[in-house]
Amino acid sequence: MTPAESRVRRLLSELHRQGVGDARVLAAIERIPRHLFVAPPFLDQAYENIALPIGRGQTVSQPVVVGLMTQALEVGDRMKVLEIGTGSGYQAAVLAPLCRRLYSIERHRPLLAEAEARFRRLRLHNITCRLGDGSRGWPEQAPFDRIIVTAAAPDIPPALIEQLKPDGVMVLPLGDVRGVDQELVRIAKSPAGLDIHPFLTVRFVPLVEGLPEE
Repeated sequence: MTPAESRVRRLLSELHRQGVGDARVLAAIERIPRHLFVAPPFLDQAYENIALPIGRGQTVSQPVVVGLMTQALEVGDRMKVLEIGTGSGYQAAVLAPLCRRLYSIERHRPLLAEAEARFRRLRLHNITCRLGDGSRGWPEQAPFDRIIVTAAAPDIPPALIEQLKPDGVMVLPLGDVRGVDQELVRIAKSPAGLDIHPFLTVRFVPLVEGLPEE
Protein backbone atom coordinates (compact mmCIF):
# COMPACT_ATOMS: atom_id res chain seq x y z
CA MET A 1 0.00 0.00 0.00
CA THR A 2 1.38 3.42 -0.96
CA PRO A 3 1.56 6.29 1.54
CA ALA A 4 -1.29 8.01 -0.32
CA GLU A 5 -3.48 4.90 -0.15
CA SER A 6 -2.67 4.57 3.54
CA ARG A 7 -3.83 8.13 4.20
CA VAL A 8 -7.10 7.50 2.36
CA ARG A 9 -7.71 4.27 4.30
CA ARG A 10 -7.02 6.03 7.59
CA LEU A 11 -9.48 8.80 6.66
CA LEU A 12 -12.17 6.28 5.69
CA SER A 13 -11.73 4.46 9.00
CA GLU A 14 -12.13 7.72 10.88
CA LEU A 15 -15.28 8.61 8.93
CA HIS A 16 -16.75 5.20 9.68
CA ARG A 17 -16.03 5.65 13.40
CA GLN A 18 -17.80 9.02 13.30
CA GLY A 19 -20.99 7.64 11.80
CA VAL A 20 -20.54 7.45 8.04
CA GLY A 21 -21.67 3.88 7.55
CA ASP A 22 -23.22 3.97 4.07
CA ALA A 23 -21.00 1.83 1.84
CA ARG A 24 -21.91 3.78 -1.32
CA VAL A 25 -20.94 7.07 0.32
CA LEU A 26 -17.64 5.70 1.62
CA ALA A 27 -16.84 4.24 -1.81
CA ALA A 28 -17.52 7.61 -3.45
CA ILE A 29 -15.24 9.38 -0.97
CA GLU A 30 -12.56 6.76 -1.57
CA ARG A 31 -12.74 7.28 -5.35
CA ILE A 32 -12.54 11.08 -5.34
CA PRO A 33 -8.97 12.42 -4.91
CA ARG A 34 -9.48 15.19 -2.35
CA HIS A 35 -6.01 16.62 -3.01
CA LEU A 36 -7.31 17.91 -6.37
CA PHE A 37 -9.74 20.16 -4.48
CA VAL A 38 -7.24 21.61 -2.04
CA ALA A 39 -5.06 24.73 -2.50
CA PRO A 40 -1.30 23.98 -2.90
CA PRO A 41 -0.26 25.29 0.56
CA PHE A 42 -2.54 22.69 2.18
CA LEU A 43 -1.81 19.61 0.06
CA ASP A 44 -0.12 17.85 2.97
CA GLN A 45 -3.45 18.07 4.85
CA ALA A 46 -5.69 16.95 1.98
CA TYR A 47 -6.59 13.63 3.64
CA GLU A 48 -6.93 14.94 7.16
CA ASN A 49 -10.44 15.18 8.57
CA ILE A 50 -10.44 18.99 8.60
CA ALA A 51 -11.92 21.86 6.58
CA LEU A 52 -9.42 23.81 4.46
CA PRO A 53 -9.54 27.30 2.88
CA ILE A 54 -10.04 27.56 -0.88
CA GLY A 55 -10.11 31.35 -1.30
CA ARG A 56 -12.90 33.94 -1.46
CA GLY A 57 -13.57 33.32 2.22
CA GLN A 58 -14.79 29.78 1.44
CA THR A 59 -13.65 26.32 2.54
CA VAL A 60 -13.67 22.74 1.37
CA SER A 61 -15.73 21.01 4.03
CA GLN A 62 -14.44 18.55 6.59
CA PRO A 63 -14.70 15.04 5.07
CA VAL A 64 -16.89 13.74 7.90
CA VAL A 65 -19.37 16.56 7.24
CA VAL A 66 -19.39 15.74 3.51
CA GLY A 67 -19.95 12.08 4.37
CA LEU A 68 -22.75 12.67 6.88
CA MET A 69 -24.55 15.19 4.65
CA THR A 70 -24.35 12.86 1.67
CA GLN A 71 -25.53 9.92 3.77
CA ALA A 72 -28.47 11.92 5.17
CA LEU A 73 -29.64 12.76 1.63
CA GLU A 74 -30.17 9.05 0.83
CA VAL A 75 -29.51 9.65 -2.87
CA GLY A 76 -30.67 7.09 -5.43
CA ASP A 77 -29.04 6.53 -8.79
CA ARG A 78 -32.11 7.81 -10.70
CA MET A 79 -32.40 11.04 -8.71
CA LYS A 80 -31.99 14.65 -9.75
CA VAL A 81 -30.06 16.66 -7.14
CA LEU A 82 -29.53 20.39 -6.57
CA GLU A 83 -26.45 21.64 -4.73
CA ILE A 84 -26.26 25.20 -3.41
CA GLY A 85 -22.64 26.29 -3.10
CA THR A 86 -20.28 24.52 -5.50
CA GLY A 87 -17.18 25.83 -3.74
CA SER A 88 -14.18 23.69 -4.61
CA GLY A 89 -16.47 21.08 -6.16
CA TYR A 90 -15.57 18.35 -3.67
CA GLN A 91 -19.08 17.76 -2.33
CA ALA A 92 -20.45 17.67 -5.88
CA ALA A 93 -17.76 15.20 -6.95
CA VAL A 94 -18.73 12.86 -4.10
CA LEU A 95 -22.43 13.14 -4.95
CA ALA A 96 -22.12 12.77 -8.72
CA PRO A 97 -21.50 8.98 -8.81
CA LEU A 98 -24.54 8.42 -6.59
CA CYS A 99 -27.20 10.24 -8.64
CA ARG A 100 -28.45 10.58 -12.21
CA ARG A 101 -27.97 14.33 -12.55
CA LEU A 102 -26.47 17.01 -10.32
CA TYR A 103 -27.09 20.74 -10.71
CA SER A 104 -24.79 23.03 -8.74
CA ILE A 105 -24.91 26.81 -8.18
CA GLU A 106 -21.94 28.97 -7.12
CA ARG A 107 -21.85 32.76 -6.57
CA HIS A 108 -18.06 33.20 -6.95
CA ARG A 109 -17.03 33.06 -10.62
CA PRO A 110 -13.35 32.08 -10.02
CA LEU A 111 -14.34 29.19 -7.72
CA LEU A 112 -16.90 27.98 -10.26
CA ALA A 113 -14.34 27.98 -13.08
CA GLU A 114 -11.88 25.99 -10.98
CA ALA A 115 -14.54 23.48 -9.91
CA GLU A 116 -15.70 22.92 -13.49
CA ALA A 117 -12.10 22.28 -14.56
CA ARG A 118 -11.81 19.63 -11.83
CA PHE A 119 -15.05 17.96 -12.98
CA ARG A 120 -13.71 17.78 -16.54
CA ARG A 121 -10.43 16.31 -15.32
CA LEU A 122 -12.31 13.64 -13.35
CA ARG A 123 -14.77 13.06 -16.22
CA LEU A 124 -17.78 13.77 -14.05
CA HIS A 125 -20.12 14.44 -16.93
CA ASN A 126 -23.43 14.42 -15.02
CA ILE A 127 -22.73 17.74 -13.23
CA THR A 128 -24.16 20.98 -14.61
CA CYS A 129 -23.08 24.24 -12.98
CA ARG A 130 -24.03 27.86 -13.18
CA LEU A 131 -23.17 31.18 -11.60
CA GLY A 132 -26.05 32.46 -9.51
CA ASP A 133 -27.77 33.27 -6.24
CA GLY A 134 -28.20 29.91 -4.53
CA SER A 135 -30.98 31.13 -2.25
CA ARG A 136 -33.21 31.31 -5.33
CA GLY A 137 -32.46 27.75 -6.41
CA TRP A 138 -32.70 26.70 -10.05
CA PRO A 139 -36.39 27.01 -10.96
CA GLU A 140 -35.86 26.09 -14.63
CA GLN A 141 -34.70 22.62 -13.56
CA ALA A 142 -37.09 22.09 -10.65
CA PRO A 143 -38.42 19.96 -9.09
CA PHE A 144 -35.54 18.10 -7.47
CA ASP A 145 -35.53 14.79 -5.62
CA ARG A 146 -32.82 16.04 -3.29
CA ILE A 147 -31.31 19.42 -2.36
CA ILE A 148 -28.08 19.99 -0.44
CA VAL A 149 -26.98 23.40 0.82
CA THR A 150 -23.36 23.99 1.82
CA ALA A 151 -23.82 27.40 3.44
CA ALA A 152 -25.73 28.33 6.59
CA ALA A 153 -29.06 30.14 6.56
CA PRO A 154 -30.98 31.52 9.56
CA ASP A 155 -34.18 30.00 8.16
CA ILE A 156 -35.14 27.45 5.53
CA PRO A 157 -35.09 29.24 2.12
CA PRO A 158 -38.71 29.17 0.82
CA ALA A 159 -37.64 28.96 -2.83
CA LEU A 160 -35.72 25.75 -2.14
CA ILE A 161 -38.67 24.11 -0.40
CA GLU A 162 -40.85 25.03 -3.37
CA GLN A 163 -38.36 23.38 -5.74
CA LEU A 164 -38.20 20.16 -3.72
CA LYS A 165 -40.42 17.28 -4.86
CA PRO A 166 -43.37 16.37 -2.60
CA ASP A 167 -41.45 13.35 -1.27
CA GLY A 168 -38.04 15.04 -1.46
CA VAL A 169 -35.27 15.52 1.09
CA MET A 170 -33.10 18.56 1.77
CA VAL A 171 -30.01 18.75 3.97
CA LEU A 172 -28.63 22.12 5.07
CA PRO A 173 -27.02 23.96 7.99
CA LEU A 174 -29.39 26.24 9.89
CA GLY A 175 -28.62 28.79 12.57
CA ASP A 176 -26.47 31.81 13.34
CA VAL A 177 -24.72 32.86 10.10
CA ARG A 178 -21.76 34.16 12.13
CA GLY A 179 -20.65 30.56 12.47
CA VAL A 180 -21.92 29.67 15.94
CA ASP A 181 -25.00 27.71 17.00
CA GLN A 182 -25.46 26.04 13.61
CA GLU A 183 -26.94 22.60 13.12
CA LEU A 184 -27.18 20.37 10.11
CA VAL A 185 -30.79 19.42 9.56
CA ARG A 186 -32.47 16.84 7.36
CA ILE A 187 -35.82 18.02 6.02
CA ALA A 188 -38.24 15.46 4.60
CA LYS A 189 -41.10 16.98 2.61
CA SER A 190 -44.50 15.28 2.49
CA PRO A 191 -48.17 16.23 1.98
CA ALA A 192 -48.39 16.52 5.76
CA GLY A 193 -45.67 19.17 5.86
CA LEU A 194 -41.97 19.24 6.74
CA ASP A 195 -40.27 16.77 9.06
CA ILE A 196 -37.16 18.56 10.36
CA HIS A 197 -34.46 16.48 12.05
CA PRO A 198 -31.24 18.12 13.37
CA PHE A 199 -28.30 15.72 13.44
CA LEU A 200 -24.95 17.53 13.75
CA THR A 201 -23.48 20.75 15.16
CA VAL A 202 -21.44 22.47 12.45
CA ARG A 203 -19.82 25.73 11.37
CA PHE A 204 -20.47 26.86 7.78
CA VAL A 205 -19.98 30.11 5.90
CA PRO A 206 -23.25 32.06 5.47
CA LEU A 207 -25.67 31.66 2.58
CA VAL A 208 -25.49 35.09 0.93
CA GLU A 209 -28.03 36.48 -1.51
CA GLY A 210 -26.93 38.08 -4.78
CA LEU A 211 -23.57 37.94 -6.54
CA PRO A 212 -20.30 39.47 -5.30
CA GLU A 213 -18.39 42.16 -7.15
CA GLU A 214 -15.49 40.28 -8.72
